[in-house]
Amino acid sequence: MDSAPDFFAARDMLAWLVELGADEAIGDAPVNRYALPAETPKAVQPEAAPTPTLAPPPTIDPVAEAIAAAAAAHTLGDLAAQMAAYAHCDLRQGARNLVFSDGLPSARVMIIGEAPGRDEDREGRPFVGRAGQLLDKMFAAIGLARSAQMADQGLYITNVLPWRPPENRTPNDAEIAMMLPFLQRHIELAAPEFIVLMGNTPCKALLGQAGILRLRGTWGAVQNIPTLPMTHPAYLLREPAAKREAWADLLSLKARL
Repeated sequence: MDSAPDFFAARDMLAWLVELGADEAIGDAPVNRYALPAETPKAVQPEAAPTPTLAPPPTIDPVAEAIAAAAAAHTLGDLAAQMAAYAHCDLRQGARNLVFSDGLPSARVMIIGEAPGRDEDREGRPFVGRAGQLLDKMFAAIGLARSAQMADQGLYITNVLPWRPPENRTPNDAEIAMMLPFLQRHIELAAPEFIVLMGNTPCKALLGQAGILRLRGTWGAVQNIPTLPMTHPAYLLREPAAKREAWADLLSLKARL
């Protein structure tokens, strides 16, 4: 027997439900409104905007910067200003003064040392400590002085580095390389007839050689200028017996003059 209501019975039942206030259809099975769904629907995330690609910062070449700065100097005053403005050598951070030069710029003889020490850093002049005092006595013995006013009697003195290294340590290769263009320009502007290299560091910088005890007394050339390596006066203070060889080097310079 078919128990499903006919059309008219179903219509009467629907009308009765409407009169009771029913306003929505109900399924055959009850629904638990408090139950969680089997899988939480994932929220749709908006697409992230693409991260802009930043250009890497420009690489600074300290040596190239030094070459450009040195080339821009047309006088010794210009060169000193360019060196003072050069920001890539960290030695400047711990130094009191830039030690540029001392003596007579037009002198026939240019002396190049290593770097300022404590006394030089304090006064802003090269070779003013004990080693500098011995240097003055050595060259006075052959008639040369930084205080002279005549080119054939004068001395012009500078260093490879214009700033004092911490604890007077030996300059490293990077420091020498970045300051070498300034030194080469310094030689060009001073235009001496002879150069004296005091110690290992200036020999390494300008001759590309080290071993001052082997090099001393042997004439070479720097930028086509006759050049004489000599032991540093600080070494002579520690090894007085080496003064005899230093005197022979001074006589060799005097003979050239």
